[in-house]
Amino acid sequence: MSKPQILVIDDEPQIRKLLSIVLESSDYKVLTATTGLEGISLAASRQPDLILLDLGLPDQSGLKVLEDLRHWFVNPIIIISVKNREEDIISALDLGADDYITKPFRTGELLARTRTSLRRQNKGDGNSKIVSGPFIFDLEARTIHFNETYLKLTTTEYALLSIFMRNEGKVLTHGFLLNEIWGKAYESETQYLRVFVSQLRKKIEMNANTPKYILTESGVGYRFVSDHS
Repeated sequence: MSKPQILVIDDEPQIRKLLSIVLESSDYKVLTATTGLEGISLAASRQPDLILLDLGLPDQSGLKVLEDLRHWFVNPIIIISVKNREEDIISALDLGADDYITKPFRTGELLARTRTSLRRQNKGDGNSKIVSGPFIFDLEARTIHFNETYLKLTTTEYALLSIFMRNEGKVLTHGFLLNEIWGKAYESETQYLRVFVSQLRKKIEMNANTPKYILTESGVGYRFVSDHS
C-alpha cells in the first residue's frame, strides 16, 4: 500500500520543516508549497490525500485558496493558523475545511486529526453500515447500535447522531447542524441544538457533563469522536 500523500501550504520555513519531519516520521509522504498559487497547482497535479493549509499566505488569503480548492478538490483540508477567533474558524469551516488547528499546536494532536480525516475519507460509500468505535449505523435499517445495544432515539436524535457519525472527527458548526436538521430558517436557533445534544449525550455518554463522544468546540459547534485508542 502506498503512503498517504499530504500537501503542506505554508509560507513559514520552520513550520514546513517541522510538519515534514513529523509527518514523514509517521509514514506520510509530504509535498510543500509556499504560496496559494503554488499550492493549488500542486493539488491539481499531484492530487494529495490531504492538505494542511495556512491562512496567512503571501500572495492571497488562505480562505480564498480554500474556496478555490473546494470547487474541485474533494479530499480533506485541515486549516493550520495563528488566527483563533471564532469568526475565522467558522468562516473556514463554512467554506469547506474539514478541521481547524491553531498555532502553536501539539504534534500529537495534529497527527490524531490527520488520521481521523484520512480514515473518514477512506470509509467509502458502498457499505450499508458505518462502524465508528462502539457505534454501528445501519443505513438501510435506519438503526444505530451502541455497544451492541439498540439505541432508542427520537427522530431528531437519530438525525443528529447520524450526521455526527457520517462526519466523524470533523468540526460541525451550529449553523450547519441546524440547517441540516431544521432548515435554513433555524440557523441561528442554537438553543434547539443544545437541548438535543444534551439529550443525546445522556443516552450515549457515561457522564453527560464530561462527554467523550460528542465534544463541544466552544462558540463554533461540535465534533464527534468515537475512536479513543
